[in-house]
Amino acid sequence: MLIYTIIPARGGSKSIPRKNIRELNGSPLIKYSIDYSLHSKYVDRTIVSTDDKEIASIAVNYGAEVPFMRPSIYAEDLTQDFSVLNDAMLQCQEIYNEFADIFVLLRPTSPLRPAGLIEKSIDLLVKNPEASSVRAVTKSSQHPYRQWKSSDKYIESFVESHEGAMTEPYNLPRQILPDVYFQTGDIEVVRRETLLSGSVSGKKILPIIIESDQVLDIDNLADLKDANNRLKF
Repeated sequence: MLIYTIIPARGGSKSIPRKNIRELNGSPLIKYSIDYSLHSKYVDRTIVSTDDKEIASIAVNYGAEVPFMRPSIYAEDLTQDFSVLNDAMLQCQEIYNEFADIFVLLRPTSPLRPAGLIEKSIDLLVKNPEASSVRAVTKSSQHPYRQWKSSDKYIESFVESHEGAMTEPYNLPRQILPDVYFQTGDIEVVRRETLLSGSVSGKKILPIIIESDQVLDIDNLADLKDANNRLKF
């Protein structure tokens, strides 16, 4: 079984300029995801997908492979994960003349992952051959049944009421609400067959549940400061 880690790291970022190589506790942010992958006994190649020459150089210096430069069409603000992973899969097939079975997606913006996520996620996927992917999630503190969306000058329930189902779900007691989870950026693991079907996750997604106090996705400068503070202790 051949396993690739793909670390997406485009050069553009609106929230934090040059975010993927901003310094975190003395090292560029991307280094943490590269190190995490390189220390996994399961991963055969740690590949950074980037459109930026400086990021590519830094990634190689820390031990990652950058066998191709990502086309600019797949490095835009609204580029979706599938386009990035599918491009990486196709590029690597041609360059390495090999076909990875499993792809691990590690985002540089989640540098403080719990130990062993790669191994746990791959073991879970392999033990469940019907599953299409594995995704990190955490218990959501805000339930979608109690969320609202704008509708002209009014608001309406984010979760629609259906005939034969619960009515006014926003009025249900907290004790009977179903558990819901929020996806984190820590890890996604996907089968090659799932990507070939045109999806980065597929229909049968297994969860890796992470405690909320272990989750940190860096989207802004406050998150970066929080990460620096955590690493000091």
